[in-house]
Amino acid sequence: MLEQFLNLPPVVRRTLLIAGDALAVLVAIWASFALRLGDWWPDMLQDVVWLFPLAVAVLVPTFAAVGLYRPILRYADESLLYTIVLGASAGILLMMAVWVFLREGLVPRSSWLICWLVLMALVGGGRLVLRRYLRRRFRSSAFRTPVIIYGAGEAGAQLVNALRYSTEFEPAVFVDDNPRLWGSVVLGLKVRAPFKLSRLIARHEAGLILLALPSTSHRRRREILEALAGLPVRVMALPTLAELTSGARRIDEFREIDVEDILGRDSVQPNEVLLRARVRDKTVMVTGAGGSIGAELCRQILTLRPRRLVLFERSEYALYSIEQELGAMLDNMENPVPSGAASARVKRSVELVPLLGSVTHRQRLQVAMEGFGVQTVYHAAAYKHVPIVEHNPIEGVQNNVFGTLCAAEVAIAASVETFVLVSSDKAVRPTNVMGATKRLAELVLQGLAGQGGATRLCMVRFGNVLDSSGSVVPLFREQIRKGGPVTVTHPDVERYFMTIPEAAQLVIQASAMAQGGDLFLLDMGEAVRIGDLARRMIRLSGLEVRDEEHPDGDIEIRFTGLRSGEKLREELLIGADDLPTEHPMIRRAREGCPPWPVIRSYLDRLDAAAQNFDYPGVRALLREAVAEYRPENGIEDWVWRAMAQENAEESAG
Repeated sequence: MLEQFLNLPPVVRRTLLIAGDALAVLVAIWASFALRLGDWWPDMLQDVVWLFPLAVAVLVPTFAAVGLYRPILRYADESLLYTIVLGASAGILLMMAVWVFLREGLVPRSSWLICWLVLMALVGGGRLVLRRYLRRRFRSSAFRTPVIIYGAGEAGAQLVNALRYSTEFEPAVFVDDNPRLWGSVVLGLKVRAPFKLSRLIARHEAGLILLALPSTSHRRRREILEALAGLPVRVMALPTLAELTSGARRIDEFREIDVEDILGRDSVQPNEVLLRARVRDKTVMVTGAGGSIGAELCRQILTLRPRRLVLFERSEYALYSIEQELGAMLDNMENPVPSGAASARVKRSVELVPLLGSVTHRQRLQVAMEGFGVQTVYHAAAYKHVPIVEHNPIEGVQNNVFGTLCAAEVAIAASVETFVLVSSDKAVRPTNVMGATKRLAELVLQGLAGQGGATRLCMVRFGNVLDSSGSVVPLFREQIRKGGPVTVTHPDVERYFMTIPEAAQLVIQASAMAQGGDLFLLDMGEAVRIGDLARRMIRLSGLEVRDEEHPDGDIEIRFTGLRSGEKLREELLIGADDLPTEHPMIRRAREGCPPWPVIRSYLDRLDAAAQNFDYPGVRALLREAVAEYRPENGIEDWVWRAMAQENAEESAG
């Protein structure tokens, strides 16, 4: 019968519910007298038989008025009970008022209470039973993966409510670190201790563990993830607290385990006063605005409310993407549109200026900086992929070195207040062309700063940025998704890591502390072994590493050898001399620099070699200008000679 009921049209189902409620009302009126007087059909009921049609005429419309027939029963929550209580109470009170007005027959006062209770039991209980059946039927109609929820707090409870309507997942049990919760029941699910996870996975045949810990520190997350890494289940996480409170993601939008969770490094807390010093109500330019760091710089700068934000980017698509994203961000930040004027356009308080152009185009930069009155420049435009730059050294020199020189000189000529260069830890004792060009760019800024002038020139040096384009994390994630192998260059290779927001905050804060010629770096904690990172990512995907000890594992880690110009370990300081700053996690390095005339001479010679496509000459000049540059695992001399010979043949032809 229930199956036939479910297959009926909605209007028919609603009509049947109304008919059922009308029957419940009639039963409640009869029961209120029968229970009160202890008789199946008391004589007193004969005098008030008119109550039966009155009750139906009053209570059913009252139920409809309070919205009892609007909810879809399977998705109804506890508010359904409130609606039933409200409708039954209002209906009984209306009936009492009619009875008082008519004064027809005798009705014991307790009968009204009995009628209310019976009505609540029949209407409310019937709906709860029907809702439970509908949910059970829905769950049994499709295969749903049993999941264990780690965290029995508010986020975990919200997640259970969301998953109960999911077609993919079935919440099976809670796990929580708090011993006081062990053995208790939350939303019908038992709360168990973490050390029972192996048994719980086997008992419930769980295929997934969901971390419902949005406000937990990264350090604690790492401890939990290390404990979960050996279990035969996949691990995913809820959105972070910031994503939930901002409305960027919903509670049921799970995400892959982020590498910052695995690394367990807590974010650097920003100094809001320093962040605003060079941005608030100013005209700010970001070069390379469409890149990983440049785009995050733009996002954070926008929240600090500059007067104008100039987006300078050579890629049309990247410029279009970041302008659209920032425009949507800005619209969400502005005051809401008044009711009734949804189509009206609110005037933006921050002017976005998207400019196509290359940092090697001096006149384009000059027109942009002078025309828009730029006061702060964040120079993030650079070629950063080590193997690509290693095989294209002249383009790397042109963009990273002469692009920085051009941008800095134009900034000085345009009386820009602050110019910040985004540098890299690969500039420290570089073994590749990319690192050498970034170090030479640092020397250019230090040399120009030594010339004096009103523009404050500074540099910010940091390690690898998590989840940026070309980083190992998205590569590992894609390789795991495809079933492997996961490729690591060397078993002992180590890197420093930081998040993209951290990197952007450091750049902005450094600009506020700059005095001229400063080189800032972040206290990045301990270096991470890339092989260990790959193993953790594999295990947290519910898979096993295939090696000699586990020949039947799922995914192999394959060591491919160091790439051209790659180092085993990166450093942040050339020397050992660094000083504290106003920010506890930012240091100011003290490193020597040749006089500007010497740097200028190197640049002139390097420019001539690059213009002539003299690859060996470019390499030799880089080694001469950057004293610490020691090519290692780089392109052999015969390759450079072959590139030069190919160019010579093309010129002769």
